[in-house]
Amino acid sequence: MSKTQSNSQTYKALDELRGRIMNGKLHGGDRLREVQLSDDLGISRTPLREALLQLEQEGLLVRGRGGYTVRTFTLADVFDAIELRGVLEGTAARMAAERLGEPSMLNDIKQTLSDLDAVLESGQANSYDILNTKFHMQLAQLCGSFIVEEEVERANRFPFAAPSAFPTQIERTDRFLASLVVGQQQHRDIIEAIENGEGSRAEYLAREHARLARRNVEIAYADKQRDAQNVPQLALVEG
Repeated sequence: MSKTQSNSQTYKALDELRGRIMNGKLHGGDRLREVQLSDDLGISRTPLREALLQLEQEGLLVRGRGGYTVRTFTLADVFDAIELRGVLEGTAARMAAERLGEPSMLNDIKQTLSDLDAVLESGQANSYDILNTKFHMQLAQLCGSFIVEEEVERANRFPFAAPSAFPTQIERTDRFLASLVVGQQQHRDIIEAIENGEGSRAEYLAREHARLARRNVEIAYADKQRDAQNVPQLALVEG
């Protein structure tokens, strides 16, 4: 097998297994058996092992004597991950405010804000998750540091930490509607602070914005049994 083919199989296994963990098909504590996974995914053992190692490095798997198991998280772990994303995005926002050159650098992210407004005004939140993720990616890119940008991306892979960890197109969308409206206003405040060169304010607003995700976790976790289908990541949280 060529190196290119091996890399392709590794990415295939990585995407598939990460998806199974994040969508609740694999639960915290589930043991992963290489032979079974290799047959199931239709890939050889070497690229599969590389994918498993990557998932361990991302914090989704734990390796023991018997192989890999899906990591189980406490509620405190989830809150720590969200806090970390807030710190990283706050740093990115501050750096963006301090390093912003031409105001035109904000044109793309302002267009995303307008698109988000249109989605919220229409009452059809199907596209909100994609646009929200796009906004946060653009925010990280504005800082002008590939190191910070990569660390933000890494933090987003942790369960519940990503900006759109909770799908808005779920049965009880109304429960999240208020937080979406508040979150969109925070988006605008962050960009306004960056445009005005207010680094400290931009950092504070970005960190505060991440706390919305924590509140959503608290709400969902309080009714874990009913929300397990709509928020499958809850299968990774013990208790």
